[in-house]
Parts: sequence; C-alpha cells; structure tokens
Amino acid sequence: MIIGVPKEIKSKEYRVGLTPSCVSEYIKNGHSVLIENNAGSEAGFENCDYEKAGAIIEKDSVAIFSKAQMIIKVKEPQKSEFNLFKPGQILFTYLHLASSIEITQALIKAGVTSYAYEMITDKNNSFPCLAPMSEIAGKLSVQQAAKYLEKSYGGRGILMGGVPGVERAKVTVIGGGVVGSNAVKVAIGMGAEVTLLDINTETLHRYDQQYSTSIKTLYSNEENIEEIVKSSDVIIGAILLPGKKAPHILKKEHLSKMKKGAVLVDVAVDQGGCFETTKATSYDDPIYIIDDILHFCVANLPGAVPLTSTKALTQQTLKYGLQLAAKSFAEIQLIPDLKAALSTHDYKLCSEEVSSSFGEQLKHLDQSA
Repeated sequence: MIIGVPKEIKSKEYRVGLTPSCVSEYIKNGHSVLIENNAGSEAGFENCDYEKAGAIIEKDSVAIFSKAQMIIKVKEPQKSEFNLFKPGQILFTYLHLASSIEITQALIKAGVTSYAYEMITDKNNSFPCLAPMSEIAGKLSVQQAAKYLEKSYGGRGILMGGVPGVERAKVTVIGGGVVGSNAVKVAIGMGAEVTLLDINTETLHRYDQQYSTSIKTLYSNEENIEEIVKSSDVIIGAILLPGKKAPHILKKEHLSKMKKGAVLVDVAVDQGGCFETTKATSYDDPIYIIDDILHFCVANLPGAVPLTSTKALTQQTLKYGLQLAAKSFAEIQLIPDLKAALSTHDYKLCSEEVSSSFGEQLKHLDQSA
C-alpha cells in the first residue's frame, strides 16, 4: 500500500504523522511511504532522515493525497484538504467528529474510510492512542494556567506554589481520567492547593489513597461546583465522553461568581468543550476574556511540544496503521480495537457515538451526503 503523510496545516501544529523509524517499519512490511516536503522538520525530523528510512519526499500535499491509498495525519482534516480526498482512501488520524458536523459531512461526501485515533479501544476498554496525548495535555494545562495567572496576561497575579507566609493558588480539576490525573500531578508538584471533582466515587477514593492530604476530592454535582468556582484561581476541564460531545459543567453564570483574573483551561475543547463559554483557540491567539475570566481553549495543546508528542503518539499508532495497510476492510472489521475506531465508510457515518451527538442535525447530514 502507498502511505502518505502530509504536513499538518492547523495553526501552530508542529507534530507529524510518522517518524523516520515508523517509516522503516512500513517499508519492511512491503509498503511505500510518501512524506510531504518538510512535514516533520518542526518536530525534529528532516527530509534526509525520512529518505534514509526509505520514504519518498513529495513537494506538496496535493501530490500526497493524489498518490496515497492511506493518509496518516495527526489532526483532523482542515477545509483546504477536504477536496483532496479520493473515494475509498483510508484516513488515520485524530478526528473528534462529534464536535464538527462540517468535517463529518466532508468525509462522508468524499467516500473516505476514516479511523479515529481517539476511538481505538483495547481489551481493557482503554484508549491507547488517546492516552499519551491526554497525558501531555494534562501536564501542559497546568503549565499554561500558571503562565496566564501572571498579571501581564490579565491574570490574578498569583504564583502557583506561593511562598512562605502567602497562600498558594487554588487549582480545581474537573475529571479524574488521564488528563485530570496528569494535571493533578503537575499542580501538586508546583505546590498548588488542588481539588479534584469527579462523578465516580471509586476514582475519588483512588485519589485520596494516592495523595492523602495533598489533595481535596469532591463529588461533581451542582452544589459543589457552585462552591468551588468561588474559591478557585484555576479550573481545568478534563471531561471525556469517548466519541461524544463533552457536557457543559461550568455555565456562563458561574463566571460572575469567580475571582477576577481567574483562569479556565478547557482540555475537552476538541470534543466541544466542558465550559459553556468555551470556543476553540490556537496558539496564535490562545486566550480570550469573558466577564474578567481568562479562557485558554487551545484545541491542540500537545502541538507545543512536537518532538515529545510525535514520538509518544506514533509509538502507539504504528501497530494499528500497519494493520490498516495490510488487511482488507472485511478483515479489519474483525479486529475489535479498529472496528471501534471506524468513523466513516462508503459514504456513510459509521460511529454510533458521533450519530448520537448530532441528534436532529444528522437528518440534514444524511440528506446532504
């Protein structure tokens, strides 16, 4: 099979779909690999590195899409890429379709067979290709919050860990999954006063066991959220409902109860966001302010550390990509991990999770397809 890796064009996205070592594995398995010119340079991988691994360098994305049978990316297709797809072409990338009916429509119209990294589910019912980026995003969320608490950005002017005799920043993490656990770890490491909210009592118990008095745990309900917004300097949204839009845990009316200059970081922005006031931003213009509250809602947080992110991502996606390249569609349907990740095929939407998120919009989607 001919594998194509275009350069990512989403704003400030520096990751790349394959490393040179991954290319070597595809070549060993009898495939050919096309890499767009300088696709990996921002992540530390030069054209010559790919050529040594056996790849062919193509001048632009048009050449990649026109020749490749399978496209391997990092982020969801951008508008300028919609018309480059061919019927029957395989797309393997992060998709987060539940937050974008436009991208879903484009893939259906193009007849693309798409598989979403974030929906690959292993035998333990975990998400192996989502986990590494969730870890990185969780850690980065606290780093970004610490920066935007600085007064020069409009923040409260608080040092995350405080100093002797001065109180520390109060950080609340909503959601105790992979993102939340890494946010908690970094926030505690920076010396913040940390509270975790979750709806799973077993999760809360686990955090109490792990961190003891270093963390406060609360059941995530309206009463506790009403109280926590008043005292928090930082709130990190770390909610994940696989394949579905994130629920709005914080409402706009909560902002008026928060401290002026407090920071909201919505890591769930790829899935529509878990704050009602969330709108996707990029590293070009990462923050906006509503009712004196800073919002940081960058939709590709791990893109800021592309070398780490690319290596962490591709070591998880490689084995699945090799399966997609080697097997027929019927054979892939017998692989539970990948069957769960199938999003579109043969001009149809195949994901039940995405379908349920669209609701009434789906009727329009089907009519237009």
